[in-house]
Amino acid sequence: MRGTMLAGMVLLTLAGCSAVRPHPHVGDAVAGGAHAVALLRDARGTDIGRATATEVTGGIRFTVDARALPPGTHGAHVHSVGRCDAPDFASAGPHWNPTGAKHGALNPMGPHQGDLPNLIVGADGRGTIGVIVPGASMAGLLDPDGAAIMIHAGADDLSTDPGGNSGERVACGVFVAG
Repeated sequence: MRGTMLAGMVLLTLAGCSAVRPHPHVGDAVAGGAHAVALLRDARGTDIGRATATEVTGGIRFTVDARALPPGTHGAHVHSVGRCDAPDFASAGPHWNPTGAKHGALNPMGPHQGDLPNLIVGADGRGTIGVIVPGASMAGLLDPDGAAIMIHAGADDLSTDPGGNSGERVACGVFVAG
């Protein structure tokens, strides 16, 4: 009985220590970490949602909350320039690719840091993404020319370099530090 009580006390003590000094895990928010927001707009300037980039242990957590988009699957990418000039948003440049990788999670030489999962939009016109990009840096994202989030007309095939055959750019937002 005494051995069982002692073992229980040791476990409680160890549990208490881990609560006092937690070890950071990939994806945990970084205290005082950088945060950026992008307001998504279509080519007419209509507000269609927002995206966030948050510094976490081991990378950046990107979220996209979109509305008023056609139902279906849409490519979503971080682009290398913080400009969203309508109507085609070409001013946002290519995908953000600081490591020089190829495009797509299914590409053996990819993915690059601008690759996000496809945005699935329901019949109500709404879609959400939440993903952590390991190794990504907020300093790289918010460099002097900035970065943008882009929604494309079609699905990203997750392998074709450089853009996944995801079609025209239909919505864009510039990341602004917050």
